[in-house]
Amino acid sequence: MIYEYRAYYVMPGRMPDLQRRFADITMKLFKKHGITVVGFWETVVGESNEMVYICSYDDLAHRERVWKTFMADPEWLAARKASEANGPLVERVVNKIWRPTSFSPLQ
Repeated sequence: MIYEYRAYYVMPGRMPDLQRRFADITMKLFKKHGITVVGFWETVVGESNEMVYICSYDDLAHRERVWKTFMADPEWLAARKASEANGPLVERVVNKIWRPTSFSPLQ
């Protein structure tokens, strides 16, 4: 099992729009394409424009396969375009692929 940490740094004033897109569209499409979300977090203390989530995959090949199909999904492309009609929601994305240590409770 591997995990992917994804941090979205959101454009000023656009956090509600990004959260709505995830809640109403993206989560459904993630499920359709086999992307398992471990959890979402929003910053309570620190940078207020950051939203973080973690996904789990069987291995790197699984991650590559599901993201490729997700990113090419016409429903995702249309939803992303519609949600960004007033400009981009995200300034930048930081992602890291993690592998649990041998002593990690979460494997």
